[in-house]
Amino acid sequence: MPNDELKQLRKEVARLRQENELLRQKIDAMARRIFGKRSEQLNPGQLEFLMGQLDQPGQPLAFEEAVASEVIKPSRKKKQRKARIPDHLPVVEEVIHPAPVQANPDRYRKIGEEVSDQLDYVPGRFQILRSIRPTYVNRNEIDAAPLTAALPPKLLERGLLSPGLITHILISKYADHLPLYRQEQIFKQRYGVYIPRQTLARGVELAADWLKPVVQAISNEQVQGAYLQIDETPVKYLSPGKGKTAQGYFWVVHVPGGDTVYHWAPGRGQEHLLRLLPETFSGTLQCDGYGVYPAVAKQREGIELAACWAHVRRKFYEAVEQKESLRRNSWILNQIGHLYRIEKQLRESRAGPALRHAIRVHQSRPILERLHRLLHSLYHKHAHLPQSLSGKAIGYALGQWSQLEVYIENGQVEIDNNPVENAIRPTALGRKNWLFIGSEEAGWRSAVIYSLIQSCKNHGVEPYAYLKDILERLPSMTNQQIKDVTPRKWAKAKKIAQKIAS
Repeated sequence: MPNDELKQLRKEVARLRQENELLRQKIDAMARRIFGKRSEQLNPGQLEFLMGQLDQPGQPLAFEEAVASEVIKPSRKKKQRKARIPDHLPVVEEVIHPAPVQANPDRYRKIGEEVSDQLDYVPGRFQILRSIRPTYVNRNEIDAAPLTAALPPKLLERGLLSPGLITHILISKYADHLPLYRQEQIFKQRYGVYIPRQTLARGVELAADWLKPVVQAISNEQVQGAYLQIDETPVKYLSPGKGKTAQGYFWVVHVPGGDTVYHWAPGRGQEHLLRLLPETFSGTLQCDGYGVYPAVAKQREGIELAACWAHVRRKFYEAVEQKESLRRNSWILNQIGHLYRIEKQLRESRAGPALRHAIRVHQSRPILERLHRLLHSLYHKHAHLPQSLSGKAIGYALGQWSQLEVYIENGQVEIDNNPVENAIRPTALGRKNWLFIGSEEAGWRSAVIYSLIQSCKNHGVEPYAYLKDILERLPSMTNQQIKDVTPRKWAKAKKIAQKIAS
């Protein structure tokens, strides 16, 4: 066989082996996603063994620098056990007397009692709210017109559904993930009340129309700040004429410690991001590596992008089981773990932006510098195939590096985008139940309700109590009063009222 042909065959064999290895890694990663555990935590025993190997003499590595002296050691606080039965629930007492005592109570004297509790639940019930308005005539003025009191302002004149029932429908669909057709069946089968699905849908639409200005007030307040977290998630909607569903998106904007607003858009292009961010916005936008965000940052002056360390960690976690890079990826994950332990300590101590900045500069920056030296060295030495899981993780981290360092210099910025990703989870659960949105024009309604329910959760407000209260009040409110009934201000007003009452 000629030498040229032999060399060509060897190159082909090497290429096929490389392709086979990449495919194997992808299959392994997919199998772990489908069948493996969801948590990204490493086995402590395995990690300790791997780190022990790194410290053995005779195996010098560029990234073996000690970090124990530079990291805040996490405090281990024993969690208090929660009470089995909450003490704020109403109590219905039943006193059970012995039969001899009931027969002749005068012969016995009580010396104590045994108390046992059980949690009970009373299902909800329907009732009719009937407004009776008597009509009067003036006895002294026969020609005077009869008098009848005017109805108080309502969401819809002659509407069948009360604010309380509409609120229950909203909470059932958007918080408890019950589609409207299931609610229709529950009302009919359990309570004997038939409400057509179309009527339920009109109730959702009516509520969204009234609540939209409240969400707009929250959004206006968000963009006045200098720091936003943002992410997008796909949602299918019915597309008439195509015979199938199309894909839209919820763009979710979150302020840590504040509100969450969902924006509906039929696409994922930069024109939708430009529409939800006013030209006056100037500050830090924390996001993932999606290309639309840097494109918008180039068009708009004053926008600085901050990347998410959770995305970096996730990519190295997916690649950690590769044999040729097991120890190195484990070391990288351990360093990222040090960064998160520092953040955990800062949260527990309720550190402000200035203190967070100081501690991050002193303790987190050296860890980032070590990581950057290692990743830069691996990238230029071509230690991993670019299309391998490790190669993709290294390329992603280096491509985002300047944005990954932003949280060090800005104490207001979080280490990751997890808060906004957590806010997206309810929509993911809902999609598995209601499957799709009725139409492209209806997407904003779901966005409005999700925004208020999630913002209520952020501020420790019970969503049902909040929505019922403002749906009763909105018909008689002016536009200037809308900004005073956002979940944050509503919760603040309730606390003040409770203090005054006590």
